[in-house]
Amino acid sequence: MPEILLEVQNLKKYFPIKKGLISKTIGYVKAVDDVSFQIKKGETLGLVGESGCGKTTIGRSLLRLIEPTGGIVNFEGQNVTEMDSKDLKKLRKDMQIIFQDPYSSLNPRMTVGGMITEILKFHEISEGDAANKRVEELLEIVGLSKLHARRYPHEFSGGQRQRIGIARALSVEPKFIVCDEPVSALDVSIQSQIINLLQDLQNDLGLTYLFISHDLSVVEHISDRVAVMYLGQIVEIADCKELYAGTKHPYSEALLSAVPIPDPKQKRQRIILTGDVPSPANVPSGCYFHPRCPKIKKGECESIRPVLSSLNQSSHEVKCLLYPESYPVKDIKAA
Repeated sequence: MPEILLEVQNLKKYFPIKKGLISKTIGYVKAVDDVSFQIKKGETLGLVGESGCGKTTIGRSLLRLIEPTGGIVNFEGQNVTEMDSKDLKKLRKDMQIIFQDPYSSLNPRMTVGGMITEILKFHEISEGDAANKRVEELLEIVGLSKLHARRYPHEFSGGQRQRIGIARALSVEPKFIVCDEPVSALDVSIQSQIINLLQDLQNDLGLTYLFISHDLSVVEHISDRVAVMYLGQIVEIADCKELYAGTKHPYSEALLSAVPIPDPKQKRQRIILTGDVPSPANVPSGCYFHPRCPKIKKGECESIRPVLSSLNQSSHEVKCLLYPESYPVKDIKAA
């Protein structure tokens, strides 16, 4: 069985809401609220959900690009949340990120070669001719020419810029990469090229991915397991094939019903959710999804907050009171 590379326990990220001349904190936006999951070495965990559900916040919190409010992030047995700046610098070699917008994440004043060389020098990997040679190798790995090292970001297309972002992430030879919607800003034809490139790199270099996306078709293609987020929480997590074959949570079911089928003769039964997504600054009582849930259990879902639990001792986990396993211990009799 593959070893656990990354383990997240009860991760939280709350952003304060301030008001008045003295900026008094009057509340919190619960962007990520008590999230736990594991990623095995060499696998891809897809993270899906509506815009604003906290997917990107999770990815950046894992790398401490933003500081978590609470929880534990263990990478190869090391607690990332307690590391000082010196240890965190060493960890950057093992944990990297590919950003959603390839243009805004690149320095417009530096050439491609200059950006990657700067990283190699900062992490004391190589300098001079050795660094230049490494830059050429990285560009060829991601499908670009070594001549591109002399060009600036504005001279490339969107797909080429994302390849540069991938080369930059690979420059320090990481073990784990957060792919933060890496294809959402690209044309469909280019998306498939980037996805295939990421899969080839994973096979060749033994990489592990957290793949964040709102495109369920892309996630199905690249992921080994999939976690579904709603309002800052993971509501379902399972093997990719198992999840797409039969979701358990009503929200996951509604999401998948919107995925088009590439066959004009087949039609999928759409599930239209009523109401708007609640504000993460004022989350509902009980189950966060109960105001929009078509399968609500009256009297329970409004007051009991479910826990993420395995169904029938399997790897399929769900957070829903439709299943007795999701009842908290103190409310187990209510099942």
